[in-house]
Amino acid sequence: MKILYIIIGSIICALSYAVFLIPHQIVPGGVTGIAMLLHFLYHTPVGVAAIILNIPLFLIALKVLGLRFGFKSVIAIFVTNILIDFFIYTLKITTPTDNVILGALYGGLLLGFGLGLVFRGGASTGGTDIVGQILTRHTNLSVGMWIMIVDFVVITLAGVTTGSFELALLGYLALFLSSKVIDMVLEGMDYARAAFIISAKHEKLTDEIYEKMKRGVTILDGYSPYTKEKKPVIMCVITKKETHSFKSLIKGIDDKAFVILTDVFEVLGHGFRRRI
Repeated sequence: MKILYIIIGSIICALSYAVFLIPHQIVPGGVTGIAMLLHFLYHTPVGVAAIILNIPLFLIALKVLGLRFGFKSVIAIFVTNILIDFFIYTLKITTPTDNVILGALYGGLLLGFGLGLVFRGGASTGGTDIVGQILTRHTNLSVGMWIMIVDFVVITLAGVTTGSFELALLGYLALFLSSKVIDMVLEGMDYARAAFIISAKHEKLTDEIYEKMKRGVTILDGYSPYTKEKKPVIMCVITKKETHSFKSLIKGIDDKAFVILTDVFEVLGHGFRRRI
């Protein structure tokens, strides 16, 4: 399954470059972005140049992230970059849109989705992906956020080199979209919400939530330093679609209840889907 994630993700990444980003000269950062600059200036194949530029980073990945990660990353790096040149020079794929903004939009979305699948497979397509994988182990920032920070510098340099700051701005757009989609693929979408309720009518609320919403609840021990009183806190997890009904139920029982609703990116257990 992990190898399948890597292969499918690599194909999607290659399509994003060959179909949207390269034809519109949108550099989304990374080593492949540097390879794109070489392509625009000297007409070198993007895929071949990216593979050569990735060799030093790949050696670092072997040492820092381990042989297993390195082996799977070799697959991702070669599949992605060989397919980029295959799509461009052999299949001669053309972009479906002449709108450069749409090129940045769809290119960024596809690139983020492809990279997210590769990361879920435990690999990297090289470049700043490897840097992001390393840095996220030592900080509180996500992989997508680190890629965004490092690639921001690369895109800025690309804008200075080419003299086209408009294309650099579109590169920032593609980078932002891809980083958000990466995190979405890795962490999931906010399909659920956690609720914390403090109410004097907690017993009735608990019964109604169970009977009408068919959701289990957990009672936590709460304490108010201000009133010096112990107060039970109802904790419950619901789906996003149930939010309106849930709030209406609480308001109908206790309109003075203190309620906190927060997005939840992963829920495992009965009543919710399981993530792979």
